Amino acid sequence: MKKAGFEKYLMLFVPWGFSVLFKLDPIVSYFLAWLGSFLIFYLTMSGWVKPLPNDRPIAEQLMRPIFLIQIIFAGYSCCTTIFYFFDVLGYVDFHKSTAFFLIDNERLELTAQCQRYYCLAHASFATGVLYFMRYPIKQKYYFKTEKIANLLLIAALITYPVSIIFSRVPGLLQFAFQFTSLSFIAGTLALAFAIPLRKIWNTLICLFLYGSNFYQALVSGYKEPIIISILVLGIFLYPTYKKAVLVTFIPLLLALFIFLPTYNKIFRQSAWAGEIDVDQASQMALDAALSKSAGSSLGADESNWDFLSYRLSEIDMFKEFVKSTPNRIDFYGNVLLKQSAIALVPRVFWPDKPITEELVMERVYDAEVINRGSNVSAKPAFIVDAYLYNGTPGIFICLLIYGAVAQLISLQAEKLFGGYILGTALIFSGLFQILWRGLSFEFLINSVFWAYVSMLVIHRIFLAIGILKKI
Repeated sequence: MKKAGFEKYLMLFVPWGFSVLFKLDPIVSYFLAWLGSFLIFYLTMSGWVKPLPNDRPIAEQLMRPIFLIQIIFAGYSCCTTIFYFFDVLGYVDFHKSTAFFLIDNERLELTAQCQRYYCLAHASFATGVLYFMRYPIKQKYYFKTEKIANLLLIAALITYPVSIIFSRVPGLLQFAFQFTSLSFIAGTLALAFAIPLRKIWNTLICLFLYGSNFYQALVSGYKEPIIISILVLGIFLYPTYKKAVLVTFIPLLLALFIFLPTYNKIFRQSAWAGEIDVDQASQMALDAALSKSAGSSLGADESNWDFLSYRLSEIDMFKEFVKSTPNRIDFYGNVLLKQSAIALVPRVFWPDKPITEELVMERVYDAEVINRGSNVSAKPAFIVDAYLYNGTPGIFICLLIYGAVAQLISLQAEKLFGGYILGTALIFSGLFQILWRGLSFEFLINSVFWAYVSMLVIHRIFLAIGILKKI
């Protein structure tokens, strides 16, 4: 694969540079940084900075980091803030709430500053991915492609009970999350293979598995599992049914953003309060969302704007960290790395290990993002922790490493598992799903490290039972 020149990588940072030059005008600065992320998407996914892999059609490599992780990670962090920004300017549903609205200048400037950090993070992440994006991969192993549909179905059926076993062993819960995710990816991928091959029994079993996963997502009370369930199925079906996927899945995803805020709010109010069981709560919430009404106290439109402004993005929380650090609280530096090292030790080997959640929440309380006595979890995102690590240099370095690690693990997975399908689409997407969104240093480093160990173990098992063979 042809290497990209230094000046092309530098071009990714130009939007951030211009947004800094205009920082005295926070509105202009914000839009330069926000639009800059769309420019970065274009420059990277068009192949302008570095040619895209040509070992497979684009439609058949969407799970690689340059596509899926960049779209979810950078798209979620950098692009969803537009609703919050308009809220800062006094808009509701993009209409001015009142002619007498007074803009909070400090809040406006902090919002623009955070958006500049997001733009820098996006450029750094994309640079890390592109620099190590080297295809085609020299294969060391292969598998019989004609058996892939059955293999994926078996993988889904085996990994699910394995996840249950891990969930019942004290100190190994993180492995349960890994294998639950792997089972979902395997089942969804198996469904995408079974349908065009017209394997009736495979399709029925996969539909049952997918339906079970989707039901669990519905009654989880969280938006992300529902959206991911639809998104992943659409990506896997896209290579075979391009037009059908575009016509059905894109409107479906847009509809989810309209109805999910009301659905989740009503579901949580009913199910989490213990008033009724989850099935009744789900039906009640679904009826409320579809009717665009959640009772007299909460209209669907109000819920949607509140969701889009304050819960779709995390910029409101980010600005509180920027406001307090380093003005009131010093940058954390290597403290975050030391706590991440502690988190790496499985609790089964260290029963008295400090609780990771409590370590992370200390910096949330210190920044006064939420009150110490509040029964709410508000863990900082990876970009926020990168800022808390060492400000602007911390974001540049940490996100560069983030992109590089994601790309190198994807490459290694393809080397170990005979290519894209088992390597990136199954193993990388299943075990390393935390990279799609990112999380606090302690959680992400711990999860990625042990997911890598799991990947090596699965590789050995596949070799031992003959699924993989050396070339």
